[in-house]
Amino acid sequence: MKLAVIGTGYVGLVAGACFAETGNHVICMDNNEEKIKDLLEGKIPIYEPGLDDYVVRNSQKGKLTFSTDIKTTVEDSDIIFIAVGTPPDEDGSADLSHVLAVAKAIGKHMNGPKIVVNKSTVPVGTAKKVKEAIEKETSQTVDVVSNPEFLKEGAAIDDFMYPDRVVIGTSNPEVGEIMRELYRPFVRTGNPIIVMDEVSAELTKYTANSMLATKISFMNEISRLCDIVGADVQKVRSGIGSDKRIGYSFIFPGVGYGGSCFPKDVKALIRTAKTVGKTLSILTAVEEVNDSQKKILIPAIRKYYNDDNKGLKGKTLSIWGLSFKPKTDDMREAPSRIIIEELHKLGATLLAHDPVAMDEARRLGLDQKVTLCDDNYTALKNSDGLILVTEWLEYREPDFEKMKQLMKTPVIFDGRNIFNPDKVRKAGFDYFCIGRPKV
Repeated sequence: MKLAVIGTGYVGLVAGACFAETGNHVICMDNNEEKIKDLLEGKIPIYEPGLDDYVVRNSQKGKLTFSTDIKTTVEDSDIIFIAVGTPPDEDGSADLSHVLAVAKAIGKHMNGPKIVVNKSTVPVGTAKKVKEAIEKETSQTVDVVSNPEFLKEGAAIDDFMYPDRVVIGTSNPEVGEIMRELYRPFVRTGNPIIVMDEVSAELTKYTANSMLATKISFMNEISRLCDIVGADVQKVRSGIGSDKRIGYSFIFPGVGYGGSCFPKDVKALIRTAKTVGKTLSILTAVEEVNDSQKKILIPAIRKYYNDDNKGLKGKTLSIWGLSFKPKTDDMREAPSRIIIEELHKLGATLLAHDPVAMDEARRLGLDQKVTLCDDNYTALKNSDGLILVTEWLEYREPDFEKMKQLMKTPVIFDGRNIFNPDKVRKAGFDYFCIGRPKV
């Protein structure tokens, strides 16, 4: 099939590369000339394991091309995916200005019937708005489909190539069959392609991410209770996760969720409900818990150093992990940013390391508040304490003896519970974690 993907960000580039991998001819279009120039030279603008191989291989075969020309992109494609950003407005609602601008441009350049697919995460009613925006510019026939993505950063290629399910929102049975055919190579193991109406498909994406966010915040609430009553949240997690109705996924306690999806989608769903006079009480609490959870280690840090409201001046603290999760450089809504901001306000000197997010940290200006170190051990030199924020694999089995020699004060504040408390304490460290007994 002849496909176009407008927007070469995280979703658009992954989708374009994976569609090309299954034999389609794909044009990835973006109005960012620098980004397209880099892609034409084989430079990938985001960190995602395996993506560079897909892009380079399919570019060399001529199946995947890149362009800044919207006119040619639209004219040369039968199915056009919109994969541009929908950032949250100040009130939490999704900003559809980029989506609707693309829709208008598609309408201007349509040279025949097209299928336009909303791949961006968009609120209920967006398919209708996109269709109206296109039809104002053309007399050609257009069908607008809602096709939400369910990609996990760090595992996006596998998620796209082997999806748990594919959700297609269309009220046109013929279009539904075309979309089924497009996605059939990805579900050969029998996972479902679910065709529904556009509104239900739009709501499905927000509901899925909000449900997962709810599990995380729920477990973080339980971890706080464990701290008070002396229970071990890890044992509680094992006890409930073995129930098949609950499962083990998304019930790891920690310093909260971040990234481009969960925070934005929870806010957008709350806002969508408000526009029709409905308050989503559970999701409002989910958001409140997560916001406070990002600061959960700060009181323990202040108490350990006998802060007494005098701040942390004279203390040097190390941070391992800046991205919101492992296997990505994404720092949107990352807990590390909140932790850095709070400790900086308290006057602490900060050192930090992340395997892939250092450039992103510099782009965000965090190097004005923290010294970014080339490796995780360098970040420990003369440190008064380590704060583990992101559970990268390379942090899981460190050389505790080496750490102790480098650090001024051997103490660890583990925001992801990745270390064995007994092992760490036997190595001579004071150890603080989330929802586990302190001694």
